[in-house]
Amino acid sequence: MSRETSLAKNTLIMSIGTILPKISWLVTLPIITAGLTQVEYGTYDLISTLVSLFLPVTTLQLQTAAFRYLIDCKDSTKKRDCIVTNVIVFVVCTSIISLLILYMALYKLSYTIKILICLYFFMDILLLTLMQIIRGLGKPVLYSFAASIQPIVNMLLVVIFIYYLRSGLEGALIAMAVSTFLALFLVLIKGNIAPKIHINLLSIKVLKELISYSWPMIPNSLSFWMLNFSDRFVLIKFIGINANAIYGVANKIPQLLSVLNTTFTLAWQENASINFKDEDVTEYYSNMFNAFIRILSGITALLIAATPILFIILIRGDYKEAYKHMPILLMANFFAAISSFLGGIYVAHKKTKSVGVTTIIATVINLGVDLLLINKAGIYAASFSTLLSYIFLAFYRMKNILAFQKINYNWSKIGLYIAFLFIMCVLAEGESLYFNILNILMGLLFTVIINFSLLKMIID
Repeated sequence: MSRETSLAKNTLIMSIGTILPKISWLVTLPIITAGLTQVEYGTYDLISTLVSLFLPVTTLQLQTAAFRYLIDCKDSTKKRDCIVTNVIVFVVCTSIISLLILYMALYKLSYTIKILICLYFFMDILLLTLMQIIRGLGKPVLYSFAASIQPIVNMLLVVIFIYYLRSGLEGALIAMAVSTFLALFLVLIKGNIAPKIHINLLSIKVLKELISYSWPMIPNSLSFWMLNFSDRFVLIKFIGINANAIYGVANKIPQLLSVLNTTFTLAWQENASINFKDEDVTEYYSNMFNAFIRILSGITALLIAATPILFIILIRGDYKEAYKHMPILLMANFFAAISSFLGGIYVAHKKTKSVGVTTIIATVINLGVDLLLINKAGIYAASFSTLLSYIFLAFYRMKNILAFQKINYNWSKIGLYIAFLFIMCVLAEGESLYFNILNILMGLLFTVIINFSLLKMIID
């Protein structure tokens, strides 16, 4: 099987685990935005994002090491079981300690809410760790199936608890906890994880080796968390939780691009890691990057054009103000996708320190612009700071990566695509029917032209 065929196959499999969850999210979004008050939704959004802070702190990013090292030891059962054992035991122990601290920190919330949050956090951290393990074990089908189960069950429970029972924030948390438990149970059983855990394989030496790879990813993950969510805390501090609710809704449609990119990135990381020692790796990486940019630009153009329609269909409640931020955040996700693609090459070369440094710098830019503009620009400060930081991150990585891996960028086309997308964003901001129709026509034509060879190959 060729590298391209393998990548296409893995991307298709991974797409099941990202597209089906997004379909369920499309169903739940109108129910949640209509069933929760702005304060409740702002709190719900904050809780659902805090787990991405707890994950790197609690696990020391050992799940990333599990994925990368398991790829290299597929032929050795003992090495495989040793990695699985050390990662799981470490994560479970540190999670219990961390959640005891979290429980005490949530003293202002009700007992029920605190228990639900802690249960959800524990199960989600363990699930995310096991998901990386089964990826490293070469089980993409199980990964996608488990990734689908969680949001689909969550969707059904949201309908029951919020739409029918009107149980508000508490019902939303129950839905998150139960759906995560079912996905975790599935991975444990179908992934045959328990037989791979042997206490006698616990090793300080192995744990040190794994942590030496993963610890530089901690500042990277924390920086990504700050990059993605510092906006929310600045908004809450200077404007209020209602502003966080508006900004959270504004991110929902742009996150469609992030989800589609995640599908490819999951497959690309594995493919890039397996093939990074090939003799023609420069040509391969260059061709993949330039093809990725064409496809990414086309999808972004279509989403910008479709935003007015998607907003009417998906968003309920008093969130009209969120619309104006969506084109800006779509472009932010465009540059974030480029950064993620390049991140796969960093992972392949095990350059985890470089990944962390680039993300930390972008985070400082994001927070600095936030604080500089928040009093004058309001919610726009969060949108623009996110865009600027991801622009920096994408271009910095494009240059930085050349220090250890040559890639032939087509700069003229990249600049042309970006300029065209920004023009579409300006038209979308006008909220004019004529501009929206023009954007649809421009987006379709642009996508077809730049991806004509790919579309022709698919049709033929």
